[in-house]
Amino acid sequence: MIFLIEFDRPTRRTLLYKTFQDTELPKARDERLQIELDLNRRGLLMQHEVVLLQARNEEALRRTHARYLEHLPQAAEPVLASK
Repeated sequence: MIFLIEFDRPTRRTLLYKTFQDTELPKARDERLQIELDLNRRGLLMQHEVVLLQARNEEALRRTHARYLEHLPQAAEPVLASK
């Protein structure tokens, strides 16, 4: 499973959490690039992290990258949080 996450460093909040199947890696990469280009245009790229992470499941991701998921409920539904 692939996880696309946008994280606001100053507020330590996850703004975007979206999942993709492993076979959708090109689509996930394209979405990541579009987000980074938009953040760059708005001058926010240095304040935000946009990451693609691969893990067996969300539980494994929570063990390795907990800071991205701290405020999300367990087994969170993939969501687009409002910006």
